[in-house]
Amino acid sequence: MPSTPWRRRRSTDSPRPAGRRWAGRLRRGGSLARQALMVRVGRRSAETGRAATATRAEVLHIGSDPVRTLTIPAPGVPVDVSVAEPDPAPASIPLLPGERTMSRRASFALVNACTLSSLGLGLLAIFLAMDGQVQIAAACLVACVIFDGLDGALARKLGVASPFGAQMDSLADMCSFGLAAPVVVYASLADQVPQAAAAIATALVAGCAAIRLARFNVSPKDGRFFCGVPTTMAAAVLALTVLIGLPLPGMVQLAGVTLLAFAMVSSFPYAKLARLLKLPPWLWLLPIVGALLQPRMTFVLIVAAYLASGPILWMRTRRTV
Repeated sequence: MPSTPWRRRRSTDSPRPAGRRWAGRLRRGGSLARQALMVRVGRRSAETGRAATATRAEVLHIGSDPVRTLTIPAPGVPVDVSVAEPDPAPASIPLLPGERTMSRRASFALVNACTLSSLGLGLLAIFLAMDGQVQIAAACLVACVIFDGLDGALARKLGVASPFGAQMDSLADMCSFGLAAPVVVYASLADQVPQAAAAIATALVAGCAAIRLARFNVSPKDGRFFCGVPTTMAAAVLALTVLIGLPLPGMVQLAGVTLLAFAMVSSFPYAKLARLLKLPPWLWLLPIVGALLQPRMTFVLIVAAYLASGPILWMRTRRTV
């Protein structure tokens, strides 16, 4: 009689029981089923004689995005079947923040009317340029510049400045100064330079104006300098160039248009108008006297001096740093 206790002998034709076979495969393999169905079974405590059970949750990942979390509770543990309430819908942002009185609403409507007037005058400038009335179209662009400065001043004065007004002003500037101004310049130079060259230069103005406006919306504001020439000032220069009819060859004017486009997207600091007004009074006598003697050449010199001021200020700041 054998000394060892009796034990069932498993032959080759008697397979391992199904439960043990699958448990072994799950332990050995790194399959998706093993990652999803891992349950940590608590061990029986020696002191209290009770079983401490726990659950474990695994997150399935496909690529880099989590798909689902699967939690398997241990036997005897109550399961919470409450359904999570969906997140509340985000509250709409008011167009006019602050107190909504009749006077503030009227002021808000007046400011936005100025912005829409600039937009409408820009469209009118495009129509007039297509009809061949380039001088009147340039005058409409000058009026766009006036309304663009007026809406910002009124918004700050009346206390109705808002993010909606800032975005609306940016979109109106793109239409008036980023599209209407290049169309007017193209109509004025189409007979003096090759049309392909005029189209490329004016398309460059439109693209740089879009980049300049987008960068201005997301960049921190500086109270003293602009980062690059603002689109409003660039459009004013182009409109006045067409309006006064500079006695310069067409290719020279086209080179100036291209230079102005690159100046809009440059990182050179350009002084704001409020800072220019603080210059010594005797400096203002020179352009006034020049405007009385040679208005066209004085305009060219003023624009050239302003464009050159950006690189000069940039070099001065680099030396101080």
